[in-house]
Amino acid sequence: MLAPMSVPAIGDPAPNFYGDSTDGPLSLAHFAGEWLVLYFYPEDFTPGCTTEACDFRDALPSLAAKVVGVSADPLDRHSEFAREHGLPFPLLADEDSAIARAYGAYGKKTVFGQEVTGPLRSTFLIAPDGTVVEALRNVRAAGHVERLRQRLQELRA
Repeated sequence: MLAPMSVPAIGDPAPNFYGDSTDGPLSLAHFAGEWLVLYFYPEDFTPGCTTEACDFRDALPSLAAKVVGVSADPLDRHSEFAREHGLPFPLLADEDSAIARAYGAYGKKTVFGQEVTGPLRSTFLIAPDGTVVEALRNVRAAGHVERLRQRLQELRA
């Protein structure tokens, strides 16, 4: 499903990805020449993930970038989540977490005091030339969309 298994840093080429989404098959090449926000989240229908998805939905016009959400949920669950919350951007099914691993959005974290391994809420801003210009790792669901919007404005200025 995926090319290199290295974690991208700012200035690196974004790892290629390919997978099924709520808009059909998608790859990094589909977004060549456009700004892309690729965000990784743990699970559809959870409070934090719903907040984050709705924040992206609401900010989409002012972001002036394509947005793709990625989680390990299956495509049918993504479709239900997108429909229920009116999400106008694709959700990519990464059931084996290969895409998340390639972006460093999978690893150890603490949940309710227990150390577990799983998806890490992370957001990547990819420039039209395919390079990573922002890598926000282990972000909080609420508020980071606005910080990302401001960063996009700075980069375009």
